[in-house]
Amino acid sequence: MNIWWENVNFDRNNGPNSFAQKLVKYLDKRGHNNSVDFSTRPDAMMCFIESQRADLNDCHGYSGVPTLLRLDGIYFNTRGDWKAQNTNIRRTYDGVQGVIFQSHFAEKVITHYFGEHPNTAVIQNGADIEFIDQIKPLETPFTDKYENIWTCSAAWRPHKRLKDNVSYFLEHSGPKDLLVVAGDPPENAPRHERVMYIGLVTPAQLYSLYKRSKYFIHLAWLDFCPNVVVDARACGCQVICTSSGGTPEIAGKDAIFIEQEPWDLKPMDLYDPPPLDFSKKIKNKWDLGYDMESVAIKYEKFIESVI
Repeated sequence: MNIWWENVNFDRNNGPNSFAQKLVKYLDKRGHNNSVDFSTRPDAMMCFIESQRADLNDCHGYSGVPTLLRLDGIYFNTRGDWKAQNTNIRRTYDGVQGVIFQSHFAEKVITHYFGEHPNTAVIQNGADIEFIDQIKPLETPFTDKYENIWTCSAAWRPHKRLKDNVSYFLEHSGPKDLLVVAGDPPENAPRHERVMYIGLVTPAQLYSLYKRSKYFIHLAWLDFCPNVVVDARACGCQVICTSSGGTPEIAGKDAIFIEQEPWDLKPMDLYDPPPLDFSKKIKNKWDLGYDMESVAIKYEKFIESVI
């Protein structure tokens, strides 16, 4: 297949674009041509989040090319104009020939707000096992003096709960454990002698850190399907997360879950998450794989179904 990509920046490493890089790599391995230069007629257009094309039936001069939408999530945060933010996403959703939700949680939320789409699939995010296998665990004089390394990584907005991550670590770690925080921390980030902030790092550096870590903490509220959790799990970390959102679907059977009250799906202040009770631990019912090769095959089959 000749697949065109819309609203994807392969030079950036944030969530959707990082996932796109992995997906294209494994679609390439399966013999498909992936293009962003629009030079030859595509068999399908794969759009991430939303399209800026005024006419979704016009694929840069070609007509009759089906568009598929990979939709992370939608807006419901009352701190912003969530209805306006969703307008073009909804237009795209209604106009495409197929929709891929990145988790069952995403499907539940999006269909609640947008209604049912006639052709959908749920395909969770995956990890590039081939690349991860080439990475060696982090070895530095500083980290080697600790018994256990804990890690967390995110774009640190309030609902990612950095303070809760640090609090959990301090309550449950030993005196020779270290928490390493990747990603630019907020100004009010909690400080402690056993909490280390390293800022933005490359995927390879992050995987190396994960491979040195025993735990990956992700106590975020209502994440749809965080790539960092999939990657950390693939590197051998035991995941510590909440029961909210789509994170449980990809956290692994051995994940440590902090139970939260179910969300009623109403718009709310996402940046004011409810408090956590760390004693409310439950088991994970999900036990899904995370190999990007399998994920690419699922995408391939769904794309072929609309051509």
